[in-house]
Order: sequence, then structure tokens, then C-alpha cells
Amino acid sequence: MIVDVAERIRELREKHNITQTSLASKLGVSRSCVNAWEMGISLPTTDKIATLSKIFHTSTDYILGLSTSELINLEKYNQDEKEMVYKLLSYFDSVHIK
Repeated sequence: MIVDVAERIRELREKHNITQTSLASKLGVSRSCVNAWEMGISLPTTDKIATLSKIFHTSTDYILGLSTSELINLEKYNQDEKEMVYKLLSYFDSVHIK
């Protein structure tokens, strides 16, 4: 299961165009901590998983690999449209979550 979590965190971070450093800052951890999660060396704590789900607008089950469904269903959109949605969500987060 650790590989699934690692892959999901990296996938979500990249989809949202967030660097490891920026994600670490939002979570109050070091960049090397985020890197360790993405490499499958360690796992985030439950509170960090909950925060990750809020940052990435998805469920904790999705991050943990227990579900393949994202919270926001974007299946009918092409990749360019999905990227626009992720960029909009990132923009709204930067305005509303400080």
C-alpha cells in the first residue's frame, strides 16, 4: 500500500503544479519529508493525510489508494480542461487559504 500512497501524493502534487517545497510549506514539514513520502520511504501521519486531501480536493481514501474516484469528477473533460480546473482550484486556494 505504501507505493500507492507515494504515487498518489506525487501524482496529485504534479497535477496541481505544486513543488515539493511549496507543499511542504503548506503542511509545515520539510521538503525532504515530502520527498520521502513520494519515494515510499515513509508515510504521512493521519493529520497530514487529511490536510493533503483538503489541499488536493480529494478524499483521504483516494490518497490512501482505497478508492480510485477523485472527489471532483472530471472524467468527461480532456487533459487541457482538467489542468484549467486544477489551476483554478490552486488560484482559489491561494486567495482563500492563507
